[in-house]
Amino acid sequence: MHSETSELKGPAIMWFRRDLRIHDLPALAEAASAPSVLPCFIFDDRLLGRGRFPSSPRTRFMLACLADLRQSLRDLGADLIVRRGDPERVLLDLADACGAGSVHWTADVSPWARKRDQRVSDLLAQQGITALAHPGNYIVDDPAAIRSGQDRPYTVFSPFAKTWREIERRPMEDPPDQLVPAPGTDPGRLPDLAELGLDEVSSVPSFEAGETAGREAARKFRNQGLESYSKLRNNPAGGSSRLSPYLRWGCISPLELEVKLGLEQAEGPRVFRAQLAWREFYASVMQNFPEVSRVEFQERYRGTLNWQSDDELLEAWKRGQTGYPLIDAGMRELLEDGWMHNRVRMVVASFLTKDLHLDWREGEAWFMERLIDGDVASNNGGWQWVTSVGTDPKPYFQRMFNPMTQQEKFDPHGEYVRRWVGELADVGDQHLVRPWTMDEPQQIAAKCRIGVDYPAPVIDHAEERRFAVERYRAAAE
Repeated sequence: MHSETSELKGPAIMWFRRDLRIHDLPALAEAASAPSVLPCFIFDDRLLGRGRFPSSPRTRFMLACLADLRQSLRDLGADLIVRRGDPERVLLDLADACGAGSVHWTADVSPWARKRDQRVSDLLAQQGITALAHPGNYIVDDPAAIRSGQDRPYTVFSPFAKTWREIERRPMEDPPDQLVPAPGTDPGRLPDLAELGLDEVSSVPSFEAGETAGREAARKFRNQGLESYSKLRNNPAGGSSRLSPYLRWGCISPLELEVKLGLEQAEGPRVFRAQLAWREFYASVMQNFPEVSRVEFQERYRGTLNWQSDDELLEAWKRGQTGYPLIDAGMRELLEDGWMHNRVRMVVASFLTKDLHLDWREGEAWFMERLIDGDVASNNGGWQWVTSVGTDPKPYFQRMFNPMTQQEKFDPHGEYVRRWVGELADVGDQHLVRPWTMDEPQQIAAKCRIGVDYPAPVIDHAEERRFAVERYRAAAE
């Protein structure tokens, strides 16, 4: 409990955003200590429909998370008040209607969110209403506050993670036993995608949304996947925790995950905890260097890489029609499931930037359009890492993923590729990595004619790798 708020009088508003849970949520725990509480969610058109990264798949997942949250709040005796509009105005209206003396939310790190929250705080303060941002989106209270011995923000992961591991954690918050609802406010109903101005999504993701599903997924991973995580996590056909959508929407607490999964000294928990640290590292980078949301972290690569422009190649990459099986499997998984295995994310990102020589921002935007776990800081950090323009110090030529050797290493029997690229279902293992090497009788036997049923490679990887090395070398000089 946060002592500075314990004397607040009157009803409290709990403003949910990307923290859609009741377990271990400091903002909710504090709001619940008021005489009554008004939990709310505000659909902001500036973010959902007209923002930089609108996404029908992610919004659909969010709506299902909200439905689960609403049920949890009703079970506690309250409800989720749903509104649409500019948060600063909506919150003032709600505060006026219920006589609220305080508004609570979970702090966020993106430049857009921080500016919005400052506007809201200023406007509430003018009306004598206390605005309080709480931790909860990350394991440490404030990733951006993690500094080096020279009092500088970290720009390399390993020393950041070493310091991060040593920081004292806040105590976990229990969910409220019950909530006393602020009276006299119509809860409103959850809209659908069309009402929000977004296109419907035909694909059905394999992820069930919400805190209830997220906690069950975390329990299963703890019992069935954690021990083998370090060995299998790079296998795209299985081995990942698949918890990223629940972390993105705050359906599960990252601190609770660390406590329950990550504090053991065995290899599986240790490696998984490092993945949680990467998420916090990119949040720190985004907050300390907000310009990276638009430009390369490394100044020497800003405007110097001479990205090519080719709509046809970009479209082939987006639709999984490049002729490289692992690339196409990943891009089709993204289209169908709103998710992609992390190893494959790195390979397809390298292909876009270092084989097709297309701007990493094109890939960043496409991922944000399609990913249900699309997170501005993590997505941006990942793209800049693979493109060799971000925080990591490794030279560009050490991070050029070969889509064929990656497939041989991590999907040797084609389980992942055959699942997502149906045209290759009957191609034998000996040709699955390079299906274009099949002769005509082999193509007929495999029911896969190259250039007809499945595309020929859109580029030659070895040739484009050489060109990429020249481009980066010239840009860095």
